[in-house]
Amino acid sequence: MQMDESVNVFGEPLEPCGMDPATGFFRDGCCNTSEIDHGCHTVCVAVTDEFLNFTRSQGNDLSTPVPAFGFPGLKPGDSWCLCASRWLEAHEEGKAPRVFLRR
Repeated sequence: MQMDESVNVFGEPLEPCGMDPATGFFRDGCCNTSEIDHGCHTVCVAVTDEFLNFTRSQGNDLSTPVPAFGFPGLKPGDSWCLCASRWLEAHEEGKAPRVFLRR
């Protein structure tokens, strides 16, 4: 599995989003993507309680730990790589978390 070249919206090298918890499609701390990342996990955000409640209501519970996958569950203040489409849905509902263009 090969990652696409990683640059930010400014065309600069992609900066890490977060490692606690490890985020990104590849769990490398960056919002890297590739052809197999059908969710397009490319938007680095600061998770909020409002967003966590919204995404849970859409069927994607990101706050509950899933130990079998090494997922600790997210809490407000965590940095996380979101699917671009989920961010847009949250934005359209006024629930989108803040985006980090640079860290």
